[in-house]
Amino acid sequence: MQFGLYAPVPHVSVGSDPIARSVAAAAAPLPPGDVDPAFELARDMLLEADHAGFDIILFAERHLGADIEAWTLACAIGPWTKRIKSMVAVHPGLWRPEIVAKMAVSLDRMTKGRMAINLVTGWNVEEHRMYGGDALVDNDDRYVRAEEFVHVLRGLWRETPFSHAGKYFQIDASQLLLKPATAAGPEIFTASRSVAGLDMIARVGDWWFVDFDKNARDSDEYFEGARRSIEDMRARAARAGRRVRFALNPFVAFGESEADAMARVKSIIAAPDADQRKIMSRIGPATLGGCIGSPEAVRARLRAFAGIGVELFLFKFPPSVAAVREIRDHVILPMREPIEAISASGG
Repeated sequence: MQFGLYAPVPHVSVGSDPIARSVAAAAAPLPPGDVDPAFELARDMLLEADHAGFDIILFAERHLGADIEAWTLACAIGPWTKRIKSMVAVHPGLWRPEIVAKMAVSLDRMTKGRMAINLVTGWNVEEHRMYGGDALVDNDDRYVRAEEFVHVLRGLWRETPFSHAGKYFQIDASQLLLKPATAAGPEIFTASRSVAGLDMIARVGDWWFVDFDKNARDSDEYFEGARRSIEDMRARAARAGRRVRFALNPFVAFGESEADAMARVKSIIAAPDADQRKIMSRIGPATLGGCIGSPEAVRARLRAFAGIGVELFLFKFPPSVAAVREIRDHVILPMREPIEAISASGG
């Protein structure tokens, strides 16, 4: 079982004073000698997460916003970590795969093989237009392009020179003279719920962020929807002669009960801007997943999800060093100590 978290940036963070201050001052120069408070939070929190036993960080990407650029942030923090993996998001509609292949292996070698890619097929038409790309929204060709993108990445990591003649990318004897830190190369994480997207993941993805039923009325329906989704993806991957691993990204919070934990969340989180209101609107389905409640209840729900095949829990929570330590104490240590004790005893 693995545990992860998001790097704190505005479009995935709520309840954070440093993020709020960063956004408020983003359009003006910093005072002399100051560092962006969002970067300071990310540095302190993610180094603590590395120490606390988290396994992976997702550096989410948004260009049309007051977010520090994902690859820049990952490269500034990742090499200072000791064990945690840096997963960096990339939109195939905004990047050339040759450039991403070089950036990825650079970070991979700087972190001793602890780099992964979060492939985002894209939805923000305005952002893609402003930054010179095409989201291909309402067009299943975005999955054709994403699959080609992965094929080019892996080809460049594997061989030199590499050529590819596809619908979206034409590569003629391209040379990438820096290879990944490991023979396997960085893993590809992605998410989709459309039929074409699911088939693309089955063919080329290493990890899938499991789809959930947005209309689930309670935690049992949520769980059953996730179970069906996992079974479906297993079948799709088997038809492609592959195996895909499963991740879930619930919002997590602790209290004496689910109601107490939810009240605590609401007391912590103010939603003064559109980003935070949008994030808060997504907490409902995650709550149905059972990851808001007493520590015992949260651990029980995580074990249940692990029982149907979820291997990675990428948690969402109001970002702070204190929250990282709370998850360490309530989830990571109690869920790993029994395994480590059995291993140490030779059982």
